[in-house]
Amino acid sequence: MPRRPASPEIIEDALGHSFTNHALLREALTHASQKSTASNERLEFLGDRVLGLVVAEALIGKYPEESEGQLAPRLNALVSRETCAAIAERLALGEHMVMARAEAHSGGRRKPALLANVMEAVIAAIYLDAGLETTRSFILRHWAHLFEAQTDAPVDPKTALQEWAQARGRPLPRYEVVGQSGPDHAPRFTVRVSLDDGQSAEAVAASKRAGERESAKRLLDRIGISS
Repeated sequence: MPRRPASPEIIEDALGHSFTNHALLREALTHASQKSTASNERLEFLGDRVLGLVVAEALIGKYPEESEGQLAPRLNALVSRETCAAIAERLALGEHMVMARAEAHSGGRRKPALLANVMEAVIAAIYLDAGLETTRSFILRHWAHLFEAQTDAPVDPKTALQEWAQARGRPLPRYEVVGQSGPDHAPRFTVRVSLDDGQSAEAVAASKRAGERESAKRLLDRIGISS
């Protein structure tokens, strides 16, 4: 049997939000492996967009002189799957997830991909329960330390690798998915990036985009360029 859900009050205390519609919170915490009830996949889809909107709006206000090219890597870093997973871990959301026993026994409560998913789903649940202003307050409160930690705009590894190649008159790096594993609801992609001289690097991630970033970072490290 899956773990019995914690009381709503415990989860709400951690989130700093009391739900009017507790069904939304239950759905946000339910993993797709729990077949008997609606999973959090649809809420995850919505939460990703709400998070992006709130963070983009905050960055526009915080850095009025920066161009889109400077804001984009800031946004990417703040809404990345890795960041969402880290926030979910701080809030102990993994401990409250409802999932099948097999998924829990395989370490599902600690998997970064699943933690990122539940974080985005919770954001959507708050949005549907209480509206944008409440959701904005929630995001800015729990992301505040990350906004403060950003000084210079982070450089996306893919951008850095592309600029490195272009500066030397070389073709653009080539990315390809060379492997995929895991179930449909939690796939793992193996992505390889290659240069024209044969140098390459691979990374495994929960999305193709994340795999491209990580493989680019590893190749930059390999050729001695800091991203």
